[in-house]
Amino acid sequence: MTPAQTPNWRRLSPLLIIALVAAAGFFWRDAFSFQTLADNRERLIAWRDASYGLAVAGYMLAYVAVVAFSLPGATVMTLAGGFLFGLIPGAPVIVISATIGATLIFLAARTGLGDALQARMDANPGTMSRIRDGLRENEVSYLLLMRLVPAIPFFVANLAPALLGVRLRNFVLTTFFGIMPGTVVYTWVGAGLSGVFARDETPDLGILFEWQVLGPILALCALSALPILLKTIRKRGKG
Repeated sequence: MTPAQTPNWRRLSPLLIIALVAAAGFFWRDAFSFQTLADNRERLIAWRDASYGLAVAGYMLAYVAVVAFSLPGATVMTLAGGFLFGLIPGAPVIVISATIGATLIFLAARTGLGDALQARMDANPGTMSRIRDGLRENEVSYLLLMRLVPAIPFFVANLAPALLGVRLRNFVLTTFFGIMPGTVVYTWVGAGLSGVFARDETPDLGILFEWQVLGPILALCALSALPILLKTIRKRGKG
């Protein structure tokens, strides 16, 4: 390997590690299932009651790892947070943990591929560079939309901005605030799991798509898209 090639492998190493851990996590996905949570609920409660601070710290580290390595089970982890810690402090703990994990994978992707992709787009302007420039004009609005729209997978909303040269500060802020609505809903569901376990049922995760919940989220999406719409109208008016 030549000296010129060494830095490239070093930049790619975080992404390679993430990919390997994510692949291994696929084979251990049952460990992050709702059934696993149900089977171990008494142990988890005992651990929480014995050392609350340690339980919060351990939970946060586990959640950060799940997000940073794109492991399956983020939804179950969110339910577990509500089950163990309630809506408060469960939701804030989850939002902070998810934001840290998302930031780590964002930085890994930007370091490994993003910088090289940016240089290539600058050297050869095309469709991707136009998408990037359009994103930069309305960066906060687009990023909030990616977080608020339930149909966009979380890992996509983490990786795509890194590859398109999004500013780190805007990524962190929009992630923190953009994931709040969905996090609160699922944490609330998790806080009511004691009754679900008692009835030997599974939680209704479709609640996010019920109108009383989806309506306000769509309203936030519309509010986030408003600056983009206004800029488009102004450009056409000047044209």
